[in-house]
Amino acid sequence: MSLLGHAIQLSSIDNLCPWPLTSDSRPLRPGDPTMKLGCSFATSLETPEHIRIAEELGYERALCYDSPALYPDVWMVLNQAAERTDRIVLGPGVLIPSLRHPMVTASAITTLVHTAGPDRVLIGIGSGFTGRLAMGRPPVPWARVEHYTEVVRALLRGEQVEWEGATMQLIQPDARFGPALPISVPWGVAGEGPKGTGVARSLGAELFRITAPEPDFGPQMMMLIGTVLDEGEDPGSERVIDAAGHGAGLFLHWAVEHGVIDELLGESGHAWAAAYDHIPEGVRHIALHDRHVVGVNEIDRPFVTGEVITAAGLALTRDQWRDRFAELEKAGCDWLHFQPAGSDVPRELEAFAAAYHRRGEDTP
Repeated sequence: MSLLGHAIQLSSIDNLCPWPLTSDSRPLRPGDPTMKLGCSFATSLETPEHIRIAEELGYERALCYDSPALYPDVWMVLNQAAERTDRIVLGPGVLIPSLRHPMVTASAITTLVHTAGPDRVLIGIGSGFTGRLAMGRPPVPWARVEHYTEVVRALLRGEQVEWEGATMQLIQPDARFGPALPISVPWGVAGEGPKGTGVARSLGAELFRITAPEPDFGPQMMMLIGTVLDEGEDPGSERVIDAAGHGAGLFLHWAVEHGVIDELLGESGHAWAAAYDHIPEGVRHIALHDRHVVGVNEIDRPFVTGEVITAAGLALTRDQWRDRFAELEKAGCDWLHFQPAGSDVPRELEAFAAAYHRRGEDTP
């Protein structure tokens, strides 16, 4: 199979699969809002400033990844971003139940609500990709994701809930310690297959996707990775590899961790994966997730070429991005979230926003 692996059966996948593939489109429902623009970040110490820039460029939401092995604390970064911004909606994208006790998560949400305001908070949750795999653990079961979310929501309503055989409740004494309960914030679920999609539907949550929109679902977001090419720019240039090469690495990491190299990458994928064979299996996941969605690590670099980036659709002109936006909107996407990377994140944010804002223009 080719690099893009279009023949993969998405209905069998319940965790992240890296590329935005095309699904059967549906007509826009009467009254459907125009597809909106958000951004997602591999959380860094620079992310609060990048979110401030994103707000100025017209991005309406910003989500920060929660992978403690790679990135700083997501809640601290989100609160710093809230203090620098006025309008942009903020949240983790996404939390994983195994990383924090539900009381810790509920308390963190109350703090962000205090800093940003309840209308500027969106909470994403999922079963875990790098947030679990980089620590050598598999994704958590979807039933646990759903139960964890229900418990956190109940805590935010001020209810008593049972967890691990004990009863607990948020009892922050007064406004000096947290905003008044109940607190209600929207949630999103990162689910690619039927189980994750079912949990999103059951919770009444937005659906977060990176493969293709779900027909007739309701509010859903597509996350896009890549870069906007300058006029005449070579997809194999150092700038492009710096800004978009992480997407190719993501594809390999996903295929290796989920045992689907043949389905997604074919023979070339086996040669790439074999570059990790010298690393003991018990610690291989650490090397595999080095610089995950941040850049290209030293092992991956020989395999990340302009040809690979082009085949994966990671480096597009403004007009090509515009065409992709139109396809996604027709397929039912309500939100686009762009994840910038590389050494010049402000440039990536600005170029992608410019491509988005010209999506309704005719091609010259």
